[in-house]
Amino acid sequence: MLGSSRWGGFFLPTDLDHVYMLFEFRRIQESAASRLAATHATPAELRALETAADQCREGHLTGQQALFDQGDDDFHLGIAAASHNAFLVAAVREARRLQRQSSIIGLHGAMGGHADEAITEHAAIYEAIRDGDPETAAQAAAVHIDNTLEDYRREIQRRLFG
Repeated sequence: MLGSSRWGGFFLPTDLDHVYMLFEFRRIQESAASRLAATHATPAELRALETAADQCREGHLTGQQALFDQGDDDFHLGIAAASHNAFLVAAVREARRLQRQSSIIGLHGAMGGHADEAITEHAAIYEAIRDGDPETAAQAAAVHIDNTLEDYRREIQRRLFG
């Protein structure tokens, strides 16, 4: 596991350049993890991804932020696990932990304007992985991270300029 002292020591959750770089890093990792998962995922890992995506959807539809967040975490970490690459698992876990720091300081609520789209995007990633289509899985993951970043940007604009 990449220790928090290694990345947490220089990550500044209030520095927008750092937040944007973190998204850029997440886009690279999650695309790679999704690409690998499409060729390596076991039936049990596919079931876990489907369950996580369903939990995320349920949390959104019922307004349960904690359920949404848990499903989202399980989904992204499940993809990393299904990549069968321990370094990607550690990197995805650490990047998500750092991103939560920027969320905690008030930049973003996970169920913001992007939650509806996130549910659809998770389904697209899951289906590509399930269908064994590495390039579609990687592209769907990139779109999801890009749209999540756009949601952050909108929220930052709203808070700074009303």
